[in-house]
Amino acid sequence: MSAASNPWVSRPQTAPLTQTAPTTITPAFGTTGATAPQRGVPAPDSADQLWTVRQPQAAPLWWIGCHGGAGESSLARLVPQWRAAGHSWPLVASQGAPSLGVLVARSNVSGLRAAQAAATQWAAGLVPHVDVVGLVIVADAPGRLPKPLKELADLVSGGVPRTWKIPWIEGWRLGEPPDLANAPRDARRLTDDLTALLSSGAQRPTTR
Repeated sequence: MSAASNPWVSRPQTAPLTQTAPTTITPAFGTTGATAPQRGVPAPDSADQLWTVRQPQAAPLWWIGCHGGAGESSLARLVPQWRAAGHSWPLVASQGAPSLGVLVARSNVSGLRAAQAAATQWAAGLVPHVDVVGLVIVADAPGRLPKPLKELADLVSGGVPRTWKIPWIEGWRLGEPPDLANAPRDARRLTDDLTALLSSGAQRPTTR
């Protein structure tokens, strides 16, 4: 993907990347967007970047909230082995391969912009310790997205390998503990897809 056609590009690259291109998951498993970082993608402003935080132990999958209130903690309760990284990129010192992470953001403008910034940070090669599996867009209100938000969501989705959408869940808003058995169909499909990804071997990194 060239910089000219890259959905994250909003200003010219000021300096060439010096980092080694990271590994990523095999792109053949149902991908719909960009599958790997690309040279020439300009990094987002430092104020818009997620921090990297060291984690004491590895996890099969990390939920990475792109902003406060994204919903990564609720999603982490659906499968206990998949952990919430908070609003940061997980770095596991004892793990040789990159961690697998799913970005999580709300469907409002600020949430989608935060997801776009996180996807751009990954696309620019700034987080070689994480392979981004995809993005989960969690509804910020009941009902369908207005057209401008849908168009923005589609744009952001082009910058990650896969995108899932979770509808508004009133019970979670009212404090009902997230439970996979009683979760909406879209949430169960999300966990099914990710389980299939992990078990199929499609998550195994390939050197670029």
